[in-house]
Amino acid sequence: MDGLALETLAAFILTSAVIELTPGPNMAWLAIVAATEGRRPGFAAVAGVALGLGIVGIAAALGVAAAVTASPFLYETLRWGGVFYLLWLAWDGWRDGGDGIDKMPFGARMWRYFRRGLITNLLNPKAAVFYIAVLPAFTDPAGKVLTETITLSMVYVAVATAIHAAIVILAGLARHILDDPRRSRIVRRVLSALLALIALWFAWATGRTAL
Repeated sequence: MDGLALETLAAFILTSAVIELTPGPNMAWLAIVAATEGRRPGFAAVAGVALGLGIVGIAAALGVAAAVTASPFLYETLRWGGVFYLLWLAWDGWRDGGDGIDKMPFGARMWRYFRRGLITNLLNPKAAVFYIAVLPAFTDPAGKVLTETITLSMVYVAVATAIHAAIVILAGLARHILDDPRRSRIVRRVLSALLALIALWFAWATGRTAL
């Protein structure tokens, strides 16, 4: 952790944890997957989310994310792409009920959830804003900024992944009581409606006037 004081690292970890514990798209969607499909699909989704956050973090360190946020067109395209993708996930969860998914090959099922987790976070401008607006406050301008930025980005991904994995484990505990198709459908639709509401909140929260 060259250049990063333990106090700075501890403060960054705490900040990252607080941000990730705030209800958001990842939390709601991972709960849907784990509660209705099981832990293994949930962990596949967590891996996709982690890769997406990591890619955005590296892009931010290299200045790509800053260029996106500086361009109203690119930012709005990314923002609305994320909003509509979340709404599509909510609709898919509402109507699907898992029909046909259990019949897919194991690898195809895991890839499906990994891919969705990845796409959701690549289309998340709030992640880019975090890396650009929050993370730099924990780096030393006189130090190795690029190295510190990449290191903190990976720390953030690790914190987020730990929290997301915990969500999957906790939501997975409800899996055994959802064997009844009717109960499973009710829970899936309630969580899907929550995800749709979060998508609408996400549209408001990521607007230029809200940032």
